[in-house]
Amino acid sequence: MSDALNRLAAVVGEAHAIRNAAEMDGYMREWRQIWTGRSPLVLRPGSTGEVSRILAIANATRTAIVPQGGNTGLCGGQIPTDAGNEVVLSLDRMTRILDVDAADNTITVEAGAVLKSVQDAADAVDRLFPLSLASEGSCRIGGNLSTNAGGLNVIAYGNTRDLCLGLEVVLADGRIWNGLKRLRKDNTGYDLRDLFIGAEGTLGIITAAVMKLFPKPKSRETAFIAVPSPQAAVDLLSLAQDMSGNRVVGFELIADIALQFSIRHAGVRHPLAETAPWYVLAELSDPVPGAMMAIFETAMERGLVTDAALAQSDAQRQDFWTARELISESQKPEGGSIKHDVSVPVSKVPKFLLEADAAVSRLVPGARFVSFGHLGDGNIHYNISQPVGMDKARFLDMWNEMNDVVFEVVGHFNGSISAEHGIGRLKAHRMAEIKSPVELDMMRGLKRMLDPNNILNPGRVLPE
Repeated sequence: MSDALNRLAAVVGEAHAIRNAAEMDGYMREWRQIWTGRSPLVLRPGSTGEVSRILAIANATRTAIVPQGGNTGLCGGQIPTDAGNEVVLSLDRMTRILDVDAADNTITVEAGAVLKSVQDAADAVDRLFPLSLASEGSCRIGGNLSTNAGGLNVIAYGNTRDLCLGLEVVLADGRIWNGLKRLRKDNTGYDLRDLFIGAEGTLGIITAAVMKLFPKPKSRETAFIAVPSPQAAVDLLSLAQDMSGNRVVGFELIADIALQFSIRHAGVRHPLAETAPWYVLAELSDPVPGAMMAIFETAMERGLVTDAALAQSDAQRQDFWTARELISESQKPEGGSIKHDVSVPVSKVPKFLLEADAAVSRLVPGARFVSFGHLGDGNIHYNISQPVGMDKARFLDMWNEMNDVVFEVVGHFNGSISAEHGIGRLKAHRMAEIKSPVELDMMRGLKRMLDPNNILNPGRVLPE
C-alpha cells in the first residue's frame, strides 16, 4: 500500500497530499462529531485530469477512495472508516466557475465550487440559482449533486437533480465522461447523468456540472404565520397555492419547541407577539401585490391561521429565515438528538406526526419532538431531543431502536427514510429493508459494471 500511496501523492504533488494526522483532522470528522475516521492520505487534486490519474492508480492497486466535498453531509458518506485504509479525495481546490450564460440560463462549475459562490455568480448576471441550504456557505456543488440535496425551494424548483443539465464524471478506472451539455431536451438513449446524481460517489466522481439558472424574482412576500395544527398548515399550503397562482416558493413547518430552542440558544427573537403550537414560514415569489395579505384574511376566516407577521424589509425577511435555519444547531445545548430526514405525501404529514409521536413516546417517555422542515414537499426533519434529565449517552444508544420505530411509521405511509440527506454509512444497512430484491439487484449490477473493484466509497449506499 505504501507504494500505491506514494504514486497517488505524486499525482497532486506533496503540497496537496496530506499525510500528517493533525492536518488531516478536518477531513476525518464532520460538524456533528458523530462520524470520525482515519486515513493514510488526503489528496487535493486541482483538475479533472488529476482526478482521472488518481482513480486509474487506485483502480489498479485496489485502493479505496472516499470522495469529499464540503464535508457537510449528515450520513457519514464522506468520512473514511476507522480502519485507516481509505484514501480521502477532496475536491476543495476545484472551485472554478467555468461559465455563466444568462441567455441560456446556465452556469457551469467545478464540483468543488461552494454553493454560495454559485448563487453569487448567478446573481452577478441578474439570475437566480435556487438551491438554498443552511450550509450553503460551505457545502459544495459536487456534494449537493451526489446526495441530490433538496433545501428550501424544492416546492418551486425541485431537488438538485432537477437543476442539473449535464455532468463531467471520472469513472472508477480513470476514464472521463464529458457530459457537460446545456441542452434542455436530449432523447438520445439512456440518461447517464441521472445515474451519478444521488449515488454519493459510489459510481463515479463528479468533477463539473452544468446547472440551471432562473430569472431573479423582482419581489417577494415572506410571512411568519401561527397555525393551530399541522393539518391547518397543509390546508393553508393548498389555499396559498390556489390564491397566489402557484407562486409559493417556500413553505416551512416549525414546531414551537424548535423555535423556542432557536430563541433560547441562538438569540433569535420571536417573530410574533404570542406563542402557538405550530408555525409556517411561507414565501411567495413575484406575487400580485397584497397576495399574502389576501391569503391571511381567507385563512383566518377558515380558522387556519391565528396570527401572522409579514416581513416589511429584507432584514426582517432574513430574520424569519434565520430563526428557521438555526434550529438544528440550537438542538445541541439541549442534549442528545436523534435525527430523521424523512418524507411522506404532503397530505399525510399530519397523520405521520401523530403516529410517530405516539410510537416514540411509547419507546422513550418524555421525548421532545423537534419537528420542522419542508412541508411543501413532504420532507420533515423529525428530530427527537432527549427527555430533560436523561443521560445523553443512554439516549443516543437508542439510535437504532428509535430509527426502527420512526421508519416503521414512515413505511406505513409509503414514505422515504432519506428525503434529502442521502444514505451514506448511516442507512446503508437499511437498504435491504426498504428496497425490493429487483431494485437491489439493479443497483448492485450498476455498481459492478461501473466499479468492478469496489474502490469508490465502498460500503456506502449499498450494504456490503
